[in-house]
Amino acid sequence: MSHKKNPPQAPQPDETTLTDVKQLGLWAAIGSLSYVFWVVGGMEMVERLAYYGVRAVATLYATRPGSEGGLGVTMATFGTLLLFWNLVQSVIPIFTGGLSDRYGYKQTIFASTIVKALGYLVMAWFPSYWGFFAGAMLLATGTALFKPGVQGTLIKATNRRNSSMAWGIFYQTVNIGGWIGPLIALQMRLLSWKYVFYINAAVICCNFLLLLTYREPGKEERLARQQRLREGAEKQGSLVLDTLAELKKPHLALYLLIFSVWWLMFPMLWDVLPKYIEDWVDTAPMVQALFGADGTQSRVWKFLLGMDENGQTIQPEGIVNINAGMIMITCFLFAALGAKLRATTSMLIGTVLVVIALGLFGATNLIGFAVLAMIIFSIGEMLASPKFSEFLGNIAPADKKAMWIGFSQAPILIGWTIEGKLGPQLYHIFSAKDEFARQMLVERGWSPAQVSAQALPIGEAFKKLTEVTGDTPAHLTRILYQSHHVGLTWYVFAVIGVASAFMIYAYGRWIQSLARRTAESKEG
Repeated sequence: MSHKKNPPQAPQPDETTLTDVKQLGLWAAIGSLSYVFWVVGGMEMVERLAYYGVRAVATLYATRPGSEGGLGVTMATFGTLLLFWNLVQSVIPIFTGGLSDRYGYKQTIFASTIVKALGYLVMAWFPSYWGFFAGAMLLATGTALFKPGVQGTLIKATNRRNSSMAWGIFYQTVNIGGWIGPLIALQMRLLSWKYVFYINAAVICCNFLLLLTYREPGKEERLARQQRLREGAEKQGSLVLDTLAELKKPHLALYLLIFSVWWLMFPMLWDVLPKYIEDWVDTAPMVQALFGADGTQSRVWKFLLGMDENGQTIQPEGIVNINAGMIMITCFLFAALGAKLRATTSMLIGTVLVVIALGLFGATNLIGFAVLAMIIFSIGEMLASPKFSEFLGNIAPADKKAMWIGFSQAPILIGWTIEGKLGPQLYHIFSAKDEFARQMLVERGWSPAQVSAQALPIGEAFKKLTEVTGDTPAHLTRILYQSHHVGLTWYVFAVIGVASAFMIYAYGRWIQSLARRTAESKEG
């Protein structure tokens, strides 16, 4: 009697890697975190302090006129720099994350710190667009080498019962650096832009000290495997082929595709918002509401809020820094909330909140609504962004944790690289105050040659417009804002966010169905 064979089934991921696991409570989860978790949290905090000490002010540095120490380029030109910065920073970990798994996390973290310090120094030594470009490429390379080792350590130092709290606290400690860095950079740039880069070169070198206390989890297993490879007891496959084989897994490939769309709208907060606030948002009413008509002369408040030297306005870094400040203080609470939700549900709710915030930025330039949008954005980020890495780490094979965390850079590669060019480009078209001021000067009788960048440097047009018209900056800003569709840039990216929310919802339903079918097939 012949038996008809069933057609071969494609291997399915084990359901234990796809289903959510019940998490420990708040304090039990915190108490379960190991020593090495706090060490890598400290290293990431130092790295982010230095990184955002530059990234948070990069838009202002690039677009401020040369007379103010800036590079004097348009947002469109700056967008080209961001495109390559994001491209280099994101593409390298996709193929080098596996190097950390094979050769050691400590070694790659050490190498990355050297490269990053050199990047900051190049920015200081060569104060030009191309000098900043070269420094940014070094910084991007160093960041790409740094992340897989640190996040691979985090995954191996935690388990699925405390992973939600671990990623939340990790995200929180990271944002301590992300909050302090821009405030220090603000004080440094008020002295001279070169001090921004020198101070951050010094800061990143603090990680050499932390590396002295670092102990790599799973090191014995890695060394034992290397010994088997040397003895010929085990063969090591091609890293490139291993990487491509993992990327073919449907549940991974689809996840990375969805978050490529997500990362297309998310980085607007850092790449475009500082310029938008500088151009269109009057922060003086907020200062007056807090301190009265004369502002404040308290050095403490001026530092914490990111204010100007006169204590009467809040600088763009101060407003953007609400994001890092909120995460620094409250992320563990939202991590506890996220631990009670499915990973995809938490990411969906967070994405919807980010979309609402982007819409608010586009709807009005009033400072109160800008602050509200920052708060909503921050809550959304805390619910969505840590879960992105946590979920990926949880479903990764045990021997490929750093490789899969390296894959987390693929959405950043695609999404942030495109946004890095598209966001500033759309801003240049729909929202650039300098461009609108040039148009108004032409309407007032100036020739195109007189308003060209050669005759009137980038960043100087609005100042010239106030001189020509004799009108106040506040009144001219109001006229320009009302006569142009300034918010359109934000609406474009809000729509992209809506698309990513729908995709996350559909993926969550599919993953649940896949896990259920796999479990049923095993029981059968």
